[in-house]
Amino acid sequence: MTESYGEEISLPHLSGRAGSGQERPLLLLVDDDAPLLRSLERAMDRRGFDVATASGFREGMNLAHSTRPDFAVIDLRLEDGSGIELVKRLRELHPQVKVVILTGYGNIATAVAAIKAGAMDYLAKPADADDVVNALLASGSSLPPPPQNPMSADRVRWEHIQRVFEQCNRNVSETARRLNMHRRTLQRILNKRAPRE
Repeated sequence: MTESYGEEISLPHLSGRAGSGQERPLLLLVDDDAPLLRSLERAMDRRGFDVATASGFREGMNLAHSTRPDFAVIDLRLEDGSGIELVKRLRELHPQVKVVILTGYGNIATAVAAIKAGAMDYLAKPADADDVVNALLASGSSLPPPPQNPMSADRVRWEHIQRVFEQCNRNVSETARRLNMHRRTLQRILNKRAPRE
């Protein structure tokens, strides 16, 4: 992970937290990659957050019940559960929390699922700490412009296959049944790189 060692940024006062504007917002950080978790914890502390860390789904849920986080950064795939499920449950407990998903397995299907679950943004690992802060502090009110070059039909097909594959918990046989295609054909498609935009 790259991180900048610049000065602490000034965080806006959050209306959901009691006290003066000097209070640091609480960030819940959930990732099963211990070195990344420690590195991101230090970087976010330097940037003005109080950080509570968890190394898995259950530990993250326990912290969600015992604290009131303003922000959360959650890994998509945790050893003991789904980051997307954790986002859903966290948003049920704390509707005000702003969540960013981190993943080493980026594709459009999982990004859409993360946003539907309540995440504000979706960043690929290794994410720069400044990018994480910018995603957490983004207002979310301005929509990005539409893409200049829309996806090709091959890319849309590939993304659909990836989405169904993820929904089937990466089970090739079940995915092939749902897509009504031969398992070997599906395996060939999954082993290829994504088509260009």
